[in-house]
Amino acid sequence: MRNIKNFILVVVDSLRQDHVSFYNKGRPIFEGIKACETPNIDRFARKSIVFTNAYPCGLPTIPVRTELVTGQFTLPHRPWRPLLPSPLDITIAEILAKEGFVNGFITDTYHFFKPDMNFHRGFHSFRWIRGQEYDAYVSSPPKRKIENYVNENYPEEWRKLVAKCLANTDHFEKEEDYFPAKVVLEAINWLEKNRVHNRVFLWIDCFDPHEPWDPPPRFDIYTDSSYRGPRLILPMGGFASSWASEEEIKYIRGLYAGEVSFVDHWLGVLFKRLEELGYFDDSLIILTADHGHPLADHGKFLKGPDRMYSELLKVPFMVYYPDCEHRIIDALIQFPDIPPTVLELLGLGNNARTMQGKSFAGVLKGENNEHREAVIIGYHEGEDRCVRTKEWSYIHRPEGQPDELYNLIEDPREKMNLIDERKDVALKMASLFGKYFYKTSIKVVKGLQGRYEVS
Repeated sequence: MRNIKNFILVVVDSLRQDHVSFYNKGRPIFEGIKACETPNIDRFARKSIVFTNAYPCGLPTIPVRTELVTGQFTLPHRPWRPLLPSPLDITIAEILAKEGFVNGFITDTYHFFKPDMNFHRGFHSFRWIRGQEYDAYVSSPPKRKIENYVNENYPEEWRKLVAKCLANTDHFEKEEDYFPAKVVLEAINWLEKNRVHNRVFLWIDCFDPHEPWDPPPRFDIYTDSSYRGPRLILPMGGFASSWASEEEIKYIRGLYAGEVSFVDHWLGVLFKRLEELGYFDDSLIILTADHGHPLADHGKFLKGPDRMYSELLKVPFMVYYPDCEHRIIDALIQFPDIPPTVLELLGLGNNARTMQGKSFAGVLKGENNEHREAVIIGYHEGEDRCVRTKEWSYIHRPEGQPDELYNLIEDPREKMNLIDERKDVALKMASLFGKYFYKTSIKVVKGLQGRYEVS
C-alpha cells in the first residue's frame, strides 16, 4: 500500500444500492422502467474495492452522519441530535486537524447548518449550499403552480411542503443551478486551492438524490413520455395505493432514477478533476450513501421505522486508494467501522482506540475475509429492528405485528416471509443482539398468530 496522504469522503443521500448499475448489472428494478444507469460511479467502482454488505446502524440522516464522523454507534441510545461538545463527541475532523490535516466540508444537506448542529467543528473551511428540500431559504411563494406538482389526494400540509420545495428552486435555469452541480463545483474549487497543503481531508456531502425528485430534462429519461399527470416530485408517506395511481407510482420511480443519473453525472465531473489534480495518486477516497429509499417496493414511499428492507438499508460503498486491487467484498461492515479504518489506513490508528467501530483495514488489505457476524439497523424512535447476516434478514416488529424473516440469497426483494417455516433461524437472529437494542421484548412469530419470547 503506497503512502496515503489525503482523505476524501463523498456521501450522497438516499442512494439505493440497486440503482447503481455496477451492482445491478443492468437489471430493471421495476416493471416498465429501464434500469438506472450510473456510468461514472461504475467507473469509480472498477478501480475501487466494492462492498456489497455495508450498512448504517442508527437511522436516518443525522444519526448516520454521527456514526460516520465519530466511529460510535447511535443505536440504541442516541436520537437525532447535534454533536455534543468536545470531548463528549470527538470527530474525525478534530482528530485529523491535530495530526496536521487541513480540513474542508462542503454540503447542501441543510440539517447540518441549522443552529448548533456542530458538524462543521474541526474544519478549517466549511461551505453551506442553501435551498434543499424544506430549507428556510426562500420565504416568498413559488412562481410555479402547486397544482402541477400534486394530485387531488394531497392534503394542505403536504401542499405547503411542495410549495416550499418549488420556491427554493424557482430560479433554476441551467444544470449548473441544481444542487449536485453546486456541491461538486464548490468541492473542485476547494480541491484546487488546497492542493498546496501537505495533507487534506475533504468531506463532500450531497443531499441528492434525496427527494424532491426533479431532475433536469436531460436526465428525466426514465419516466413515460406519454404520462400526462402531475409532476409528483415529492411523494407522500403511507401506502402509496391510497393516494397515487399505478401510473403515478411508476412516474415517481422514474423521477428518482433520473435524479440518481443526474447525481452520477456530476460525480463524474468530480472524479475527472480529482484525477487531473493528482488526488488519485495519494488519496484515500470513499464513496457511499447514508441509506437508500423505499419506492413503494413494500407499499410505501419515503423512509420510516417500519421500512426495514434492502431498498432502505443497502447502500453502495466503495473504497479507493493508490494501487488498490479492485475486488468485490461481501464482508459485513457498519458505518461506525469507517473512522477507525480510515485512521488506520492513514497511519493514525492509535487515535481510534476508544471508538466503538472496528477497523476493517485487514479486509481491504486481503488479510482476512470477514469482519462482523451480523449487523443491526433501526430508528432510535421506532420499535422496529432489522438484524442481518449475509444470508438472512430478521425484522423485529412492535407488539401485535408479526415479525419477518427473509433469505437474502434466494429472495433478495424480500417478498417471502419465512418466519413460520424457519423459526429456528429467527430465534438465532433475534438473539445475536441483546434486549438492550430493542424497545420491546425480543419476540418472533410462533405459528400464524401467536408470539414466542426469547429467553
